[in-house]
Amino acid sequence: MAAVDFSHLLPPSAVAQLVRSWLAEDIPSFDYGGAVVGDKHGTATLWGKAKGVLAAVPFFNQVFEELQCKVVWLVKEGEWFDPSTQANGRVHLATVTGPVRNILMGERTALNIIARACGIATQARIVKGLAEAVKWKGKVAATRKTTPGFRLVEKYAISVGGCDTHRMDLSSMVMLKDNHVWSQGSITKAVGRAKDVAGFSVKIEVECQSEQEAMDAIAAGADVVMLDNFKPAQLPEVCQRLKAHAPHVLLEVSGGITPATVSQYFAVCDHVDILSMGNLTQSVPHIDISLKINK
Repeated sequence: MAAVDFSHLLPPSAVAQLVRSWLAEDIPSFDYGGAVVGDKHGTATLWGKAKGVLAAVPFFNQVFEELQCKVVWLVKEGEWFDPSTQANGRVHLATVTGPVRNILMGERTALNIIARACGIATQARIVKGLAEAVKWKGKVAATRKTTPGFRLVEKYAISVGGCDTHRMDLSSMVMLKDNHVWSQGSITKAVGRAKDVAGFSVKIEVECQSEQEAMDAIAAGADVVMLDNFKPAQLPEVCQRLKAHAPHVLLEVSGGITPATVSQYFAVCDHVDILSMGNLTQSVPHIDISLKINK
């Protein structure tokens, strides 16, 4: 099967709109440093200074397209880059050409985008590798714990890293959490209300704190049951019983799972379809990347 080009997921208008807003935030009026540099033509090198997976290429490109600059990539999106393999301790990722003033206008915005996106893609690739190492067949997914205004980049980086985005937003799927259930008085009432408003094409997921709640969600017609904050030792028997009772319902496990603990879940989650981790987008180290004007 041919590799997926994730850039084809992105509406060009949405990427352009985001990038323009970020550039406007960074340059709301005068560009004083740009006045120092002027319009002479130049070239800059994008250096990867820490090991990571390259992500957010379309967003990086759009920054410099808006500024009449050209980007040529030497590393493909989704590939690992490792400075330890280079004699100079850094990897030449891309070259940017154009008016030096314009390159510097886009420098910090572009670096902020790509450093964070590469960090997320790297985290996702590491966790995906742990799943593949033990031949776990389910999907590792992110959550909606993303940065306001930056979700599209973060979800995109998750895909590039090899994990599942989970729902993109509140409009993508119904997820009934404890507060939704409490407001209605029961899981049955909450799912019933969701069915009334969501229609046949939108899946309904219910967050459950116990096996009985999961059974109630299944009986009410949930498509996905999330077992929230279950310990690894609790999962094998509970999941086996739930799958035997309702094999058509997807089982998701979530709550406090990190790259350091995720292997404990892979070892016991044979009957689990989805394992979701807020840690894929929260507290993720950025990858050290710099953009330097060539002398």
